[in-house]
Amino acid sequence: MTYRGRFAPSPTGQLHFGSLVAAVGSWLCARHAGGAWLVRMEDIDPPREVAGAAAGILAALPAFGLVADEAALFQSQRTAAYDAAFAQLRAAELVFPCTCSRSQLTASGGIHRDGQCIDGNPADREPAWRLRVADVEIDFVDALLGPQRERLRESVGDFVIRRADGHYSYQLACVVDDAWQGITDVVRGQDLLDSTARQIWLQRCLQLPTPSYRHLPLVVDTAGNKLSKSSHAWPIDPAEPTPALRRALAFLGRPLPDLPVGADELLAHALIDFDPAQLPHCSGSSIG
Repeated sequence: MTYRGRFAPSPTGQLHFGSLVAAVGSWLCARHAGGAWLVRMEDIDPPREVAGAAAGILAALPAFGLVADEAALFQSQRTAAYDAAFAQLRAAELVFPCTCSRSQLTASGGIHRDGQCIDGNPADREPAWRLRVADVEIDFVDALLGPQRERLRESVGDFVIRRADGHYSYQLACVVDDAWQGITDVVRGQDLLDSTARQIWLQRCLQLPTPSYRHLPLVVDTAGNKLSKSSHAWPIDPAEPTPALRRALAFLGRPLPDLPVGADELLAHALIDFDPAQLPHCSGSSIG
C-alpha cells in the first residue's frame, strides 16, 4: 500500500515545540517514503478545547513548511462514524454499560476486569460504556523501539470507549479515523505508546487493519517534564519559524548547517539521506 501518515493534534492549546517535533517527524517519514501526509484535528473533547486553537494550529503548520496533502479532517464532524462503530461493538456484545466509580475499583487498582458493571447500573446515573478485554497478549513491533508486548486485561482492563457525557474516547475515534483515512503508518510521541495495545485490540474487535507504529522520543523541559499544552508549554512563533524548526530537526537527529534559508529549504535539506531507522530512540531528551 502507498504510505499514508498523519499528524493528529488536539485543540487544547496552540502548537508548541513538542507538537512541532511530532509533526516534523511524521512529515519526514511520509516524504521519505514518497507518501501522503495528512492532518487530523482531534476535537472530540469540548470541555478541554481552547477557543481558536484548532485554527491556530492549522495556520501555523504551513509556516513551518508542513503542508498536508488533503484537507484537514475534524473529528467533531465524524460522530456518525463513531456511532456506527459503537453500534457494531454493541451488536457483537463486546461493550457493556458501567457506572462504577473510582472508589469501587480501588481494590483492583482502578482496573475493571469483570466484563460487566459491578455497580449494577442504577437508573439515576448515565453509564459510560466499556470495551470487554480478553485475557490475551497484544504483540506488535514498534518501528523505532522494537518488539512490544502487553497483557491488556492485566494492565488496563475493560476500558471506556464512550463516556457518561456521551463523548467518544480518543481510542475509538483514533482507530475509526485511521482506518477511514487509510493510514498505513502512525508516527507519534512515546507518550502514546501505552495506547497502542488498546487501539490494536479495538481494531481486532472492529475488523479494521492495523497500521505500522513508530513512537518518537518526547521533548522534556530542564526539570524532566514532558512539554504539553496541558502543562502550559510555550507556543512557537509561526512568524519566525526557522529557529524552532532548526531545533526540532536537531532533536530528531537532523542538525543542519547555519544557512540563511527558509522553512521549505530546511525541510528539503533534512530529507537528504534521511533514514527513519536513525531517528533517536531515547525518550525524555531535554531541549535545555
